[in-house]
Amino acid sequence: LFIPLLSLTLQLLLLISKPSAGYNQNSHETQDVPSFSFTHSVYHATVHENSAARTYANSKIKMGIQLSKRSWEIRYRITSGDDEGLFKAEDYVLGDFSFLRIRTKGGNAAILNREIQDNYVLTVKAYVKGESLLEAWTKVSIQVLDMNDLRPLFSPTTYSVTIAESTPLRTSIAQVTATDADIGSNGEFYFFFKDKMELFAVHPTSGVVYLSGKLNVDEQDRYDLEIMAVDRGMKLYGNNGVSSTAKLFVHIERVNERAPVMTVVTHASARLEKNSLYALVSVEDFDEGLNGEIDSVYIMDGDPSGQFYIERREEEEFAIKSTEIINWETFPYGCNLTLQAKDRGTPPQFSAPQVLHIMFSNQQATEANFEQEFYVVSLNEVSPPGTIVGFFKIKPEPDDAEYILTPSADSAFFKINTLTGVISTSRWLTHVSKDIFSLEVLEVDSNLRAKVQVAIEDANDNTPEFSQSFYEVFVNESVPAGTNILTVSAVDEDKGENGYITYSIHCLQQLPFKINQFSGVISSNTDLDFEASPEVFVFVVRASDWGSPYRRESEVNVTIHLQNINDNKPLFEKVACKGVISVDFPVDEVITTMSAIDIDELELVKYKIISGNELGLFDLNPDSGVLVLRNSLSALSPKHSIFSLKITSTDGENFSDPMFVNISVVHGKSLYKHFTCKETSVAQRLAEKLLKKSKASTKSKTEEGFIDLFSVNRQTPQFDKAFPTDIAVQEDLKVGSSVFQVNAYDDRSSGSPCLSSSSLPHDCKAAQTSAQFKRFEPPEPDQPVPSRSTRAL
Repeated sequence: LFIPLLSLTLQLLLLISKPSAGYNQNSHETQDVPSFSFTHSVYHATVHENSAARTYANSKIKMGIQLSKRSWEIRYRITSGDDEGLFKAEDYVLGDFSFLRIRTKGGNAAILNREIQDNYVLTVKAYVKGESLLEAWTKVSIQVLDMNDLRPLFSPTTYSVTIAESTPLRTSIAQVTATDADIGSNGEFYFFFKDKMELFAVHPTSGVVYLSGKLNVDEQDRYDLEIMAVDRGMKLYGNNGVSSTAKLFVHIERVNERAPVMTVVTHASARLEKNSLYALVSVEDFDEGLNGEIDSVYIMDGDPSGQFYIERREEEEFAIKSTEIINWETFPYGCNLTLQAKDRGTPPQFSAPQVLHIMFSNQQATEANFEQEFYVVSLNEVSPPGTIVGFFKIKPEPDDAEYILTPSADSAFFKINTLTGVISTSRWLTHVSKDIFSLEVLEVDSNLRAKVQVAIEDANDNTPEFSQSFYEVFVNESVPAGTNILTVSAVDEDKGENGYITYSIHCLQQLPFKINQFSGVISSNTDLDFEASPEVFVFVVRASDWGSPYRRESEVNVTIHLQNINDNKPLFEKVACKGVISVDFPVDEVITTMSAIDIDELELVKYKIISGNELGLFDLNPDSGVLVLRNSLSALSPKHSIFSLKITSTDGENFSDPMFVNISVVHGKSLYKHFTCKETSVAQRLAEKLLKKSKASTKSKTEEGFIDLFSVNRQTPQFDKAFPTDIAVQEDLKVGSSVFQVNAYDDRSSGSPCLSSSSLPHDCKAAQTSAQFKRFEPPEPDQPVPSRSTRAL
């Protein structure tokens, strides 16, 4: 009886001492009880919307409880946050950890939809099977990730616009809009036409529709466009459900754009009578259809008494007539009628008002005058004597009209035909500094006068001239790329573009220089190297003007001497020397020889031991580089049997990279020496560099000789001896008719080739030109023959 009672007592004590789940697991009372809690109070996990059944949420950290006792059977249950029953909690034991896994349910459970709810906060309870007092809670925040399950939708789905037939290309005519409820890249989409369109284009992202072709309302006055919005994201369902369509109706209408244009022709009425014709008005309108038809022409102003009316003769022609016999004595200076035309377009367009001056014919005969009080004409400065300036006459002109030029300093360069009023040149104008000549034409009988201003247009008759006959400069090889070397300068006395100069380098070989075409500044375009390039560069700089009808050019020789500077450090032919000598090696005996080369004009090199000779056992000749034993080695202890000599060389300014000579002293061998070094091939590279420089210099001299022989334009063109001294033509010869042909040759007698900057033809061919006929006064008998040629007659 005692033993069962004792056992029951012990069990009660164990139950009383077992801690509850809500106790602090670190308290003194529960020190011996294993901990039972989640690793975190809140977990974050993700799952995609529309996930299939039994899809597990993904967490970056492990969710669950550490198994303090392997015998625990932990179970998990969702207690709140899942009203729709979308999720299920499961346990999974791996080693000493019980994982909490959240998955979607199967069966007829609802599908996750991010657009309805994108986050769930689940409260999960953990308990140990068979241990009612061991419980723990945690929260799991599940973020629902977006899937591309929605297509873009238009709003609205139908659009309608009306545009004019004359709408310019690339004009924005409409804009469609659409939305996609997905987020990120899943919510992006682009627009395009369902069918290929030639006349319209749609911007893929903004939905703006542009006009890309010419409209013709007669061919088509309406376009029904279908625009698709296509999802850019990953497609879940193939091609279904990823796009939508909207309709755009474009109506084309013809717009009354152009106003009528009137042309008035006066008619001199010879008799005073009713319905006399005084003018004819023709009207044009370049619109089409009704917009281009003329509705009427009416008198806006100038006829308060209603003495005139407008009669329509044809569709676009109108006559100005009088309603009664007009007493012109009351209108000594005539009448000014303001006319305007109107078309039949919608809305109608009106022409610009035009003033019509009407006079009776008897009055008009008494009002003779020059057509203008002030004439402005242009004349090329290379126009030869006899070039026509213009016709200057009074209208109406009496039969006995006589014209003269009022004498002045400017009139000495011109002459006038007294019967016709034709002014022509009487001298060459090329050496005259004036740009404007002022003349006065006088009709002798009526004493009527008119001013004539002759503006002289510059001709490209001057060649650019360099400020120096040649250019020569010395440049250090150390100047960096882009350094300005020198500036060439040329001037051209012509004006405007005829005197505007650009520069260029002409050389058959590739040069390390370039020239600024506008400033003439020559600069280096690469780093210069005296040791690897010619020492002298000789090339031609060409100055070209912008003249018309052809450019004029001149050339100048430029010589650039490259000066050598000490910019290279000596280089050892052999490095990393190592070897052995015997302990009884003789004093003053040669151990090895240092050899370094300086590429700068083979400068003499000096040698020096920097370190490693603290005991003074070795001596290095500074001039020859010979290394000898200076003191006996017999007194050396075995532990001082290795020497590392650090040696450098210098040309007086630059020091080479140091090299090391490692010497080991051996015992037991008499008068022994053995050394090895690593070859650097410095001498070979130097030879290759000098060979390259020699070839470049030889090529430069050959090409310079070629330029000197063949590219210099020494001869000037000469006209053929059959050049006519005078030409007779009929006065009714049509404009554009061929008058005569001239031949010119370039050094025909010697037979030398015709040279140009672009080609070298084998023979000289005559330059031929056909001149157009112009009526002009023949030169005076005592007029000297001009010494310069012209391009056209």
